[in-house]
Amino acid sequence: MAASPRRAPLVAVGTRRSRHGHRQGDLDLRKMGQVLHSGPGNKNAFKGLIAAEYSGVKVELAKNFEMGVSNKTPDFLKMNPLGKDDNPLFGSSRIEQAHVEQWMDFAATEVDPGIGWYLYPRLGYIPYAQTTEETAIASLKRALGCLNTHLASNTFLVGHSVTLADIVLTCNLYHGFARILTKSFTSDFPHVERYFWTMVNQPNFKKVMGDVKQAESVPPVQKKAAPTKEPKAKDVKKEAPKEAPKPKVVEAPAEEEAPKPKPKNPLDLLPPSPMILDDWKRLYSNTKTNFREVAIKGFWDMYDPEGYSLWFCDYKYNDENTVSFVTMNKVGGFLQRMDLCRKYAFGKMLVIGSEPPFKLKGLWLFRGQEVPKFVMDEVYDMELYEWTKVDISDEAQKERVSAMIEDQEPFEGEALLDAKCFK
Repeated sequence: MAASPRRAPLVAVGTRRSRHGHRQGDLDLRKMGQVLHSGPGNKNAFKGLIAAEYSGVKVELAKNFEMGVSNKTPDFLKMNPLGKDDNPLFGSSRIEQAHVEQWMDFAATEVDPGIGWYLYPRLGYIPYAQTTEETAIASLKRALGCLNTHLASNTFLVGHSVTLADIVLTCNLYHGFARILTKSFTSDFPHVERYFWTMVNQPNFKKVMGDVKQAESVPPVQKKAAPTKEPKAKDVKKEAPKEAPKPKVVEAPAEEEAPKPKPKNPLDLLPPSPMILDDWKRLYSNTKTNFREVAIKGFWDMYDPEGYSLWFCDYKYNDENTVSFVTMNKVGGFLQRMDLCRKYAFGKMLVIGSEPPFKLKGLWLFRGQEVPKFVMDEVYDMELYEWTKVDISDEAQKERVSAMIEDQEPFEGEALLDAKCFK
């Protein structure tokens, strides 16, 4: 999923940098009115218009612009489609400029594709496939989880004021929040929520975007019935009546072999358990206050040690975890590959430490008394961890389970960099 489908083009006119990075024609740019050739509601057009507001550049949208028509005219094709300018939106230092570029790339390659592949098939722009949607959602959640961690201690992406990174990322989030990411989806990323609503309510953003409201429901999948083809009148030819064909002796078809039933998952053959996994996942998700008293107590009240088992996992190669976002992406990829056992499992993965190398530790609840064999066979990450069955008769181990479910911080005396849930 390297590129976003149907990425709308943006064409603007700006200044060029000299060989040494100085602005050329900057005063003329601010005096002259600029025209942006794009239709209304284009998130990529928003980026240029908001940046112009911060830069004090007057930019107007071309009137009656129609994508696919107006941008095919000879006059349009003569225009220079690219331009650059120096101003504080690029950051106040070389390192900040690099960080701005980094977050713009993140917005384009991580956030935008996830939203696009989730939203556009449901709008009927591209064919819908459930597996594609599931992959898009998992990828998007992984990206938003990484972003949420960064924003937990930062108001803006880079430095202490709005940069191009904030403009690009907010615009890429725009159609997600406005059209498909409901509150139940974004509530898992509270710092991203706070950031997005802070950005879109900045005067320069609001002047371009107007009032933004969050989607209340996920758009239904568009189902298009194939049109029936009827013969045209001119294609109908009169033919002379034919003699009725003599009836043919039809031989009885050979008996077809009945399709073999799909083998059941061994976990479905286990004796019924009084613990309903979906009930626990619902309790976990819906508990917002008094988590220890409500959710943790509820877990132990529900837990069935005969039908389920608890496991600790510890990453074997923590010395390799030297970059925070790479480490978090490693966890995200692991959870994405665990989708095949969602019906039979619940998990918590913690990224621990305030400085590298970071430690990866996890807690997993599995149906049955062993780590499922089909998971061990299919998910290569499983071999990267040491797996230890929890002894719930040991109060210390039982308390460790509670602390991991609760995202207790500090965890075992160390800072909690990130916590991800598989449910």
